[in-house]
Amino acid sequence: MTSQPPATSPEIAIDGAVLHYGAHRVLDGLMLSVAAGEIYALLGGNGAGKSTTLSALLGFVRIDGGSVRVSGIDASADPDAARRRIAYLPENVALYEHLSAVENADYLLALSGTPRDRASITGALAAAGLQARAFDQRLGGFSKGMRQKVAIAVALLREVPVLLLDEPTSGLDPRATADFNALLHAVRARGTAVLMVTHDLLSAADVADRIGFLEGGRIVAEVAAQGEARFDVRALHDRFAGAVRA
Repeated sequence: MTSQPPATSPEIAIDGAVLHYGAHRVLDGLMLSVAAGEIYALLGGNGAGKSTTLSALLGFVRIDGGSVRVSGIDASADPDAARRRIAYLPENVALYEHLSAVENADYLLALSGTPRDRASITGALAAAGLQARAFDQRLGGFSKGMRQKVAIAVALLREVPVLLLDEPTSGLDPRATADFNALLHAVRARGTAVLMVTHDLLSAADVADRIGFLEGGRIVAEVAAQGEARFDVRALHDRFAGAVRA
């Protein structure tokens, strides 16, 4: 079953996107939408087109056909405007080792044109789960989970409508993963549209409203959370294993 856009205008809307790298078709009529206040997990094997999908939304690559829109903005035609609507959390967060958590947040927010005072920054860091004693420590000694908390605090403070996540739980222990997923619930409650590219099936099942399986640059199956159990994890695993083998 392919992804169909919802009736209301989604914050992320990819409609029939086609992209070639040379003779190789990386995106093949991709259809994907994420509404405000929704978490969408995109799963797929290596080379399925996951990273290219994020790059297209960020305007780093120009598609050959179809459309890619962020909050109604054409990401190919006006990438700068699209990026102003996005907070992006890469797999390896680029932060400044010699600066503290507060200093990193202060600098990055000023750089994005959304400066905040110290009280707002420390409040966001606390909401992200970072302990107060770490606020003014240099990031050189931070774990990956602590770095993720700084990055998500910056994303929260930017108050943009779209959050893109690239393998956000990679390298995190189960406790840090659970903390991160709790943060995503808080982000969704604010009305943010979240697109999470991941290999972590269990984390996706815990937090996502919909899970899409990407193969050959298109969504080949999509499952929505239902009831208390949310997802049939065994069926998801079998589907994902088949996608990875393909």
